[in-house]
Amino acid sequence: MNVCILQGRLTRPPEQRVVGDGRSLVTYELAVERAEGGAESVPVVWEGAPAVAVDLDVEAEVVVVGRVRRRWFRSGGATQSRTEVVAEGVVPRRSTKRVAKLVDDALTAADLAHPAPRSRAAKARG
Repeated sequence: MNVCILQGRLTRPPEQRVVGDGRSLVTYELAVERAEGGAESVPVVWEGAPAVAVDLDVEAEVVVVGRVRRRWFRSGGATQSRTEVVAEGVVPRRSTKRVAKLVDDALTAADLAHPAPRSRAAKARG
């Protein structure tokens, strides 16, 4: 199952654009803190995002739920790739009820909200 949940801050303003086939998308650059310190930059794309998706400010703390994809494209005569998160939703972190619903919906759709009970053998092993 390809489910991605990120919490981080925007490092640049959201950009809205229309791609060749007429679809509208919003792109974000998200800085995600690493457990061992520092941060990693994660590109996020939200296709069909609502108009308010561009209202977020730089440094805004957000939660993103989506999936990871790697896409291939030609640029400058060479084939290149980009790994990015395709968002199903982007919510300001301070909106705790909306964050909880977004995450719960994603986990339920992935059948992860209620993990299967452990077998007796697994319980015996601890």
